[in-house]
Amino acid sequence: QVQLVESGGGSVQAGGSLRLSCAASGYAEYGYSRFCMGWFRQAAGKERERVAVIDSNGSTGVTDSVKGRFTISRDNAKNTLYLEMNRLNPEDTAMYYCAARRVWNCGSATGPYDLWGQGTQVTVSS
Repeated sequence: QVQLVESGGGSVQAGGSLRLSCAASGYAEYGYSRFCMGWFRQAAGKERERVAVIDSNGSTGVTDSVKGRFTISRDNAKNTLYLEMNRLNPEDTAMYYCAARRVWNCGSATGPYDLWGQGTQVTVSS
């Protein structure tokens, strides 16, 4: 059973917006509210990059390239993670993945991102 399922990707013009969702189901649903959650992306020919993270208490961090444009949030009642993306650039084109660490704080030194979704494609044209 797939534990994390992303949705909301698509093709948009530069300057547009998208809202990605990641729904936790199955086993991941039971511990979701206590997990560090993250969004990652991987563009063609490039390595996977961490985009944003959110702690169990809602504290967030985002990578410099998306600061001021992307917002990560979570709705624990719905077991769902979100990524609001605004003022998209062609450089944001990538496959976007959500992932979970079974730790309360994203700053924890231990605990890998061991739950991953299948990804959703975001394509931004100029």
